[in-house]
Amino acid sequence: MGRDVADYRRSLKGRRQSWFGLKRYVKRSLAAPVLHPVLQRATRLTPFLHVGRLPAPTTVHEVTGYADGARFILCDPERCEIAKELYWGGGRRPEPDDAFALDLLVNLARRADTFLDVGAYTGVFTVATAVANPALRAHAFEIVPAVAETLRENLERNDVADRVVVHQEGIGAPHTTMRVPTGEGGSALPSFYSARMQFDEGTKVSFRSLDDAGAEVDEHGSVVMKVDVEGAEDDVFRYGQDFLARHRPDILCEILYGEADSRALQAMFDPHGLRYYLVRDHDLLPVEHIRPHPRHRDWLISRRSPAELTSLGIPVASR
Repeated sequence: MGRDVADYRRSLKGRRQSWFGLKRYVKRSLAAPVLHPVLQRATRLTPFLHVGRLPAPTTVHEVTGYADGARFILCDPERCEIAKELYWGGGRRPEPDDAFALDLLVNLARRADTFLDVGAYTGVFTVATAVANPALRAHAFEIVPAVAETLRENLERNDVADRVVVHQEGIGAPHTTMRVPTGEGGSALPSFYSARMQFDEGTKVSFRSLDDAGAEVDEHGSVVMKVDVEGAEDDVFRYGQDFLARHRPDILCEILYGEADSRALQAMFDPHGLRYYLVRDHDLLPVEHIRPHPRHRDWLISRRSPAELTSLGIPVASR
């Protein structure tokens, strides 16, 4: 695995991420009962604000979300980035392409037997798909201990824990390890840690291959998966060629502009007859080649044709 710096948190990018140490204090102040009403009024007067990044009030302990007709609950909006998005979006993710991506995957998972969530964070995709499909079995992979604990809490709260296995490990290059901060403290549960980062301290986390993880999946069942690993997608699929051949999954994959190796990814997907669709605000755009987009991060990688997706009620644009 590549290593960028001695400890990501001390890099310029990491320090900016924490507003040079000020973020936790600013956000805690804005989430306080005294100041939060002022923040709410400001959002109504300033419509261009990215409200999903704003803190939820400390008095709110869970929020209700909606995706393709499924209703679910996420806990701890004070620290969970997705839960706070649902708080500000009235149960929907505020960015339209994010909301559409969740609807899309829930739609596909209604007909699936197994769901794999690689980079699960607190489990919005796992929870929503499991609620929508009572027969679905899922495996959720999350490397940050405190995030994995909130994921388990969300599964219990939605009464789907008996159908989901939580793996506190990564999917990527097999037989490798990395140290990961626990994720405790701070203004939010971290959603951006990846195998390409290095930390000087934390819990040692192991990685296994997608092929190995696929051994736990019914070979005759249909599979849907989500991959969000902050630029390490090539490690996931490089060691998952047998999985792709055996299970032919529908894949929602985040492919980041300026970070992802799209040529390497397409070289791994092409042998399996997969098609490529950019997930936009309200539809899928079929394309011949994966080219990361500066605004839209998610892609559907699937064998399904545009006509088949349309028949499932999924809007697909003309090329």
